[in-house]
Amino acid sequence: MSDQPDVLQVRDYFMDLQDRICAALATEDGSADFSREELPGPGGGLARPRVLADGPVIEKTAVQFTHSIGKQLPAAATERNPNLTGRGFQATAISLIVHPRNPYAPTTHMNLRFFLVDAESGEDPVWYFGGGFDLTPYYGFEEDAVHWHAEARAACVPFGTELYPRLKEWCDRYFYLEHRDEQRGIGGIFFDDWTAGGFDSAFAFTRSVGEHFLSAYLPILAKRKDTPYGERERDFQLYRRGRYAEFNLAIDRGTRYGLQSGRRIESVLASLPPLAAWKYNWQPEPGSPEARLTEWFIKPRDWLAKSFD
Repeated sequence: MSDQPDVLQVRDYFMDLQDRICAALATEDGSADFSREELPGPGGGLARPRVLADGPVIEKTAVQFTHSIGKQLPAAATERNPNLTGRGFQATAISLIVHPRNPYAPTTHMNLRFFLVDAESGEDPVWYFGGGFDLTPYYGFEEDAVHWHAEARAACVPFGTELYPRLKEWCDRYFYLEHRDEQRGIGGIFFDDWTAGGFDSAFAFTRSVGEHFLSAYLPILAKRKDTPYGERERDFQLYRRGRYAEFNLAIDRGTRYGLQSGRRIESVLASLPPLAAWKYNWQPEPGSPEARLTEWFIKPRDWLAKSFD
């Protein structure tokens, strides 16, 4: 490939994106602000954990930046590429989660990452991007789902009309709790081992995903953050947050990567909700909004079709 991978260029973009997302979320909350730490890592690495907690709008959000340099990739990063086992690497990433206080406002997640694996004798280095964003509502609003997926598609369109359906399906497959036979939410887009078109094109696509996150999420949060709710809705939100915790702890590759890489445990688990609940064999009332969430709303569907049947 003529365009060469540049980990520092990606690192600088992720750090700038972290700053802009933190500023936008703090403004939307209107009261709380982010804690800020700078944690140097081995070999010139850096972690910048950013956490906002106990705000009137956002109960907890973590927007994390990392740049890691190591002698060998953790197992979670080589399970799909065992040929990379034992090789030195650099990895840089931004990962975020937003847990709003209002049950009518959905939880959201985004991460973007770049791996550069040391070259073997006579070979070029191996590199790839990955990431995406997804939405986890507790109460379903069709207009929110349409807006979310329209922004996800807009991030993909400059890189091919076939890309959004492919990455949406990938997202639906990944954010799935097999032990529950249940989707985590309404998905979005997800990609991994991404090198399409060479470094410049793959990096441009990754930036497009990053630039569409705020325009996808903030209008939904702004619309739902002041919706009146009561104890029933709060209880259901905490119950569904339990599903979110199950996914992060039992399935998510990013969590396993963080644990295996020896990263600071407070940063690795910052994505977990501040409060969650588990109820033994609880079932929602038939025909209720709570039943509709799992029976209809979070089933994989084409949200950009003219009808949702």
